[in-house]
Amino acid sequence: MKNKHISAWSYNTSLHSVEQSSVSHCEINANEILLENEIAGINPVDWKFIHSNPLNWEDGHTPGVDGVGRVVKVGKDVSDTLLGQRVAFHQSLKKQGSFARFSVLNAGRVMKVPESMSSALAGALPCPMLTAWQAFSKIPVKAGRSVLIVGVGAVSKIIIQLLSKAGFNVDVLSKSLSVEMSKALGVINLLRAPEEITLNYHAIFDAVGQDSASRFVKHLKANGHIVAIQDRIDKPLDPPFTRSISYHEIALGALHDYGDSEDWTELMKAGEQLMELISSNQLIIDEPVVFSFDQLPQALEHSEKTKRKTVVKID
Repeated sequence: MKNKHISAWSYNTSLHSVEQSSVSHCEINANEILLENEIAGINPVDWKFIHSNPLNWEDGHTPGVDGVGRVVKVGKDVSDTLLGQRVAFHQSLKKQGSFARFSVLNAGRVMKVPESMSSALAGALPCPMLTAWQAFSKIPVKAGRSVLIVGVGAVSKIIIQLLSKAGFNVDVLSKSLSVEMSKALGVINLLRAPEEITLNYHAIFDAVGQDSASRFVKHLKANGHIVAIQDRIDKPLDPPFTRSISYHEIALGALHDYGDSEDWTELMKAGEQLMELISSNQLIIDEPVVFSFDQLPQALEHSEKTKRKTVVKID
């Protein structure tokens, strides 16, 4: 194991920030593994929780939900074939995270990284990739049906491509997405304003928020689907027994508390399949901006200000 001067970035409750620390989280249970991290991915949930601390983290908590590393130790109930494997993970916000040289993880909640994929790219994937898969999986596949994506970011770009590959006609409402990128992703119609909507859709995926998702329900067909990726719609908006709209919410992190082993096996298998598609250039993914481990606070700021995918190299 490497001997480095920074072992982790830990939470400071009074400053609502992270600071260099020396921590040890190397004790593992029977069903766990110990990873020596290579990359820590940064997601909006990281800097949002650092700012507001909604889970009441104590001083010394290590944030970070996404990462990539090599397995250096396995629990007694875990196959030693995992030793030395490079894996990607999405950690619970309630547990010690990826902003550290070592992470302890449930052995059933990691994904093997394709050999041809860089650790930097793999570390940028778990949260947006798995969220996109959950959203895509909410609706039945009906090739030829029209769907609408509202708001474009890392998650939406993956959803667009999954829907397009499944045979849906994908329209996108976005002020920022370029025409060139929309064509590359497989978009049929790129809309710049809600007033340009002329169709009723089989499904709408909203990546903006509750008010936005509620606003676009009126553009659904009977038996349509609204998938709220940010927040949720609390109550059905139509009278009973009318259009029979299905309302969906996405909460990747909640699976750590409410998902069982079957749920996680399915999700990790899907994640590995998606990484294979990405590594073979069948899905377009933006390359992340890479910071060094000692620049982690700057990396958090970069992610927040630019909204670009950002990772930290732990070397």
